[in-house]
Amino acid sequence: MSEHDPRNWQDWASGRRQPPPAMFQAAPEGALDEERRSAIPDWAVNDYVAAGWRVENRSPSQAVTVRGEPVNNVLHAILTILSCLLWRIIWLTLLAGNRVERVALTVDEYGRVDVVTSPRV
Repeated sequence: MSEHDPRNWQDWASGRRQPPPAMFQAAPEGALDEERRSAIPDWAVNDYVAAGWRVENRSPSQAVTVRGEPVNNVLHAILTILSCLLWRIIWLTLLAGNRVERVALTVDEYGRVDVVTSPRV
């Protein structure tokens, strides 16, 4: 397998995918330049977007991705009143099963991607 093969991009120690090393490896003298460093979140965000996430916030060295939608409680309250409380079963089912997940992807000066997940809300 070559270093350009995506199967080699996995950081097996941490369980996280890392950028392809040939494209984003830091120079021997240390940190990456800003252009290469800002390309890494693009790579990581594309990976999450392909898995069904959407971008909520983006900066040159960080991105926040989100999966899921919050429940529209006003709409369900109106439907519950109009249906003489019958809609509450559906509303409670949606509240129990629907979650919003957020993941913050941060790139350090050496090109490593750090993934921080928020608690499910």
